[in-house]
Amino acid sequence: MSGRAKVAAGAVGALAAQAAYGAAVRALLRRNVAQLMDGDPAPLLSIYHPDVVMTFPGEHSWGATYRGRAEVEAFLRRFLDAGLRGELGAIWTGGPPWATRIALEFDDHAHDPDTGERIYENRAVLVLRTRFGRVVREEVYEDTQKVAAFDQALAARGGDATTAVTA
Repeated sequence: MSGRAKVAAGAVGALAAQAAYGAAVRALLRRNVAQLMDGDPAPLLSIYHPDVVMTFPGEHSWGATYRGRAEVEAFLRRFLDAGLRGELGAIWTGGPPWATRIALEFDDHAHDPDTGERIYENRAVLVLRTRFGRVVREEVYEDTQKVAAFDQALAARGGDATTAVTA
């Protein structure tokens, strides 16, 4: 095999490995988010680094910088307790295992438990930075005015964003 052929074979192998890694990351995220939607945040939390930093900007009760796995867990439990549910859309991955970036679409919603009316729906893009399979940074981008309106809808029901509604 010539030198060029060896380089080409190596490049093809590297691309195949990157594609396989991306597919594995997407499958893991889909499985863990499905378990979150079933009420179990533990599998999703297991991929977060203990010192993760999650940023959710905006002027609403959810807007904060969450530091550490315990604060992210509290956020996820609040999400579930508020009756929010959602699903993943497209997931893009790039970079090597020691510095992977992930972007994903996430559509979430909630319904009024009395009327069944959808009182909230939004689409977010989450950007994750990982180091060797652990999320070290997460940034949430979504329509923060809709999040603030959700806070108001919950307050009108006599509670706050931790007041349960139906999915």
